[in-house]
Formats: sequence, structure tokens, C-alpha cells
Amino acid sequence: MTLRQWDDAGLAPFTAMNADDRVMEFFPRKLAPEESQAFFMGAKNAIAKRGWDFWAVEIGGKFAGFTGLANPRFESLFTPCTEIGWRFRPEFWGKGYATEAARLALLYAFSTLRLEEVVSFTAEVNVRSARVMQRLGMTHDPKDDFDHPKLSAGHRLQRHVLYRIKNTPQTLARLKTELGSAKLSHAPGQWAV
Repeated sequence: MTLRQWDDAGLAPFTAMNADDRVMEFFPRKLAPEESQAFFMGAKNAIAKRGWDFWAVEIGGKFAGFTGLANPRFESLFTPCTEIGWRFRPEFWGKGYATEAARLALLYAFSTLRLEEVVSFTAEVNVRSARVMQRLGMTHDPKDDFDHPKLSAGHRLQRHVLYRIKNTPQTLARLKTELGSAKLSHAPGQWAV
């Protein structure tokens, strides 16, 4: 598995992933091709500029999805902050890849960026993503749950759960143990395991 900079070959499978009903089940809607291209270019440019954002995830030489770090573009009680997120093509589901990729991103957040905390959030009904957050060692306090400000009142996805993880020596040690052979590759902005 490699977390890497985006390349042009990844645009078509990325666009198809964002138009897949199964993948976008817990998002307000599927993305149009031009929206996927804007996301793709935004992440690519951010990685080129600062070394991180949502990285493309490659498994066995194939584009599997993305994971990485971002700053939410809305106001809430927990913002400003850095979030960790992921999205994978269905053929890569159920194999632990989202958790493994997110561990790499967390290790980068804590050891390279030296962030004090990382958050993650998802629609309350998205149990699969919440389980990834739990496997990462993130904690949930129901008092932190919120109504997403970009969704209208009563929208089926409006209620969100918030998970947090702190940068502690114990967290870093656990991530390094869980990742084992993970290393920062020689190319900037790439992690491999």
C-alpha cells in the first residue's frame, strides 16, 4: 500500500468512485465529473505545495481510493481543526485497507506535522466509517455530535458523530507498532507499507 501524490491515471477511477451509489451512500449526493476533477486538482495542488492533503491510495499497483488530512471548510464548535478522512472503491472494502491507510496518515499528522489532535466525523448512520475511527483508537463523546451545517434541517445525513485522537507518546508508539514496516518513501508526500 502506498499513499502518494495524485497522477493523471488516477482521475478516471477516482471520478467513477465518486459516481458510485455504494461509495457515496453517506454523502449528500454523487459527484459530477467536474466536481471530481476539482477535488482531484485541489488535493494534488495542496500536496505539491505543503506535502499533505488527501493522498491517493495505491494497492497492488491499482488506484484504491484516498485517505489523508484536511481542514474542514465550515464552522463548528470543534473548528478550526485537522480531520482525517478516507474513501475507497468497493472492491477494496472489508480488507482493513481504510484503517491501515488512515494509520499512515495519522502517523504523518503526529510525527511529521506534530499536530496535537486529529478529528474525524461522519453521518451518524455511517457505521462502517465509525468502526474505522474506533479501530484507529479515536474516542467518541456524544456531547461532541453535531448537525452538519452544510446539510439542511431534517436531511437524513444531517446528524454527525465526531471522533478525536490526541498526539501522545502512547499513541505514536501504538501506531508505529501497528504499522510495523511503514516508512516514508524517498518521494515527498508518499508513505508506503
